Amino acid sequence: MKKLTILFLLISIFCFAQKAELKKEISKITEGKKATVAVSVLGIDFPFQYNNNNAEKKLPMQSVFKYHIALAVLDLVDQGKLSLDQKVFIKKSELLPNTWSPIREKNPEGNFEMPISELIEYSVAMSDNVGCDVLLRLIGGPKVVHDFLIYKGAKDTQIVYNEEIMQSAWKNQYENYTTMKSATRLLKDFYKGKILSKKSTEFLLGVMYRTSTGLNKIVEQLPKSAKVAHKTGSSGKNNAGLTGAENDIAIITLPNGKTYAIAIFVSDSMETWEVNCKMISDISKVVFENLEK
Repeated sequence: MKKLTILFLLISIFCFAQKAELKKEISKITEGKKATVAVSVLGIDFPFQYNNNNAEKKLPMQSVFKYHIALAVLDLVDQGKLSLDQKVFIKKSELLPNTWSPIREKNPEGNFEMPISELIEYSVAMSDNVGCDVLLRLIGGPKVVHDFLIYKGAKDTQIVYNEEIMQSAWKNQYENYTTMKSATRLLKDFYKGKILSKKSTEFLLGVMYRTSTGLNKIVEQLPKSAKVAHKTGSSGKNNAGLTGAENDIAIITLPNGKTYAIAIFVSDSMETWEVNCKMISDISKVVFENLEK
């Protein structure tokens, strides 16, 4: 018993020192920046948690919410109300012209069918805005996603608008929000199979491993040996030069097999796009190196 107590104390001292070092390094990265930078890190299969001072602020998600939408869609698949191979008709009128959409570029005339599995792939891995809104239309709108998240215990997270409405006014993005603590907790619960069935969890993880957007954020400076399942979000700048959101959330597996969740949002920033993304990339790097020790 005495040996166990000593071991516990040693582990506690090490974790305290680890968090202190991490706090110091992250503070260096964000020092002097005209932005709100929020960070949360949560060990999934090992005891570690770090939250900076902004980790409980409700910040705009932008396209990160497509991960939450995919969860709600796959929950309906698990219930047998939908199936991944079920085809959804996409009308030409849904192919909005002034929005990011590889689906529209591939099918400019519209009026075609696409299976739900592909819609999730486009929406999450490629952050397709048309695919996102088609999925929301299919399941009954943002409120269905919001209610699902509440049911699953996701605190301090709200989804009100689809992509079309969110992009119609700058202020609208602030209604689709989460906190970093909520984001990492949801990622952990998802990875541990508490949100979806094993099959659906593995499907969505596979999609997130194939994410092709925001490669200059969380994944940029990590070694190839790291497994990264992530979802990004970005608002661009308004006429005043303000960035509402530059975001990335991820589940990362270290070379030693340990896995952790991380969420980094840069909000209300007057910095350049390059600086915003570099902060996320640098924070991700120091967290990885800190946990790899």
